[in-house]
Amino acid sequence: MALAALGWVLSDEDHAQRLLALTGITPDELRERLGERDVLVAVLDFLMAHEPDLLACAEALEVTASDIARAHAALNAMDQDTDWGA
Repeated sequence: MALAALGWVLSDEDHAQRLLALTGITPDELRERLGERDVLVAVLDFLMAHEPDLLACAEALEVTASDIARAHAALNAMDQDTDWGA
């Protein structure tokens, strides 16, 4: 879901520039870290912060805004650094 959302964001120059400006991610860093959880969370954070973009993205991806919100919550819930044995 997050990768599809990123594709939607990058398909529009204004959205792409705003994503880069707000996240501080450079185009090279985005390419290098494309599948990393932190980058995917940043993309969904970007959409969740602006409802018109969230709704437009959901429509384009033929999902609901709630589907994107659930993906956002699931990615945020993942904590790769958790020490479950502690």
